[in-house]
Amino acid sequence: MNSWPAQQLLDYGNAVLGSLRPGMVYVGGTDSGCFIPTFLNETSHGEHHIVLTQNALADGSYIDYLSFLYPGQLSPITPEDSQQAFEKYFADARNRLEHDQQFLDEPKQLRPGEDVSLADNRLQVSGQVAVMSINELLLQKLMQNNPDLSFALQESFPFRSTYADAAPLGPIMELGAPNGQNAFTAETASQTVDSLRATAEEVLADPEACASGSALQSYSKDAVSQANLLASHNYNDQAEQACRVAIDLWPENPEATFALRNLLNTTGRATEAQALIQDFTTKYSDPHLGAQH
Repeated sequence: MNSWPAQQLLDYGNAVLGSLRPGMVYVGGTDSGCFIPTFLNETSHGEHHIVLTQNALADGSYIDYLSFLYPGQLSPITPEDSQQAFEKYFADARNRLEHDQQFLDEPKQLRPGEDVSLADNRLQVSGQVAVMSINELLLQKLMQNNPDLSFALQESFPFRSTYADAAPLGPIMELGAPNGQNAFTAETASQTVDSLRATAEEVLADPEACASGSALQSYSKDAVSQANLLASHNYNDQAEQACRVAIDLWPENPEATFALRNLLNTTGRATEAQALIQDFTTKYSDPHLGAQH
């Protein structure tokens, strides 16, 4: 965090916390999205929100820690919930592995970076994708256990199963938004892009912020998350604009480039998509690019 300009650090944290409605649970994702809002939440004179991270829900000791922090405020994930989430993910991963082994000519169902194998008929799973898939199931269960609470998410890893009932909430998103799809209108989508663009202009006009890779990457990451959410609701034009804002903020962002590539392909612009990837590869050579989707 010491690589951030002090004012940008405060602005970022206040923008996140300022978007929360009273009583909302905040689920942080990235380092910036966790530590800055958590620090300001604990030291401010306003409402103190329940704050947790999406990255550690599969860790039983972290769940114990949350129970210690918020007794009576949050119905925690139980050991049974965790076991069911692990079992559900393992069963699904095994089915997808067997599909990929049996149907070689069909698209792969295992995701890039998802390390799944069978040894002596025992499933072996490792890697960030697997861990975050389990965390995604557990976040859904935590929300089910707390139906009277509303949740806001700042992503580190896309939890796409939450998108159907999510809506933009300032720089982050509200999960299980009231009225679901009806809460996310075309006007909301356009307002989201306008807000992203305004924030980017302010950041890029600040010489100290422009000199901070951490700040630029954080703002770019949040713009990609909004683009993914917009695209999931078929607001493709607005999603493309959000991707381009993310790239303006941090041209080296592979998530933004591949999200834009996918949008271009979806809208029948395959040649433009291919040129985008070739240009990115030339400028920012990365041996892992071929694994991105």
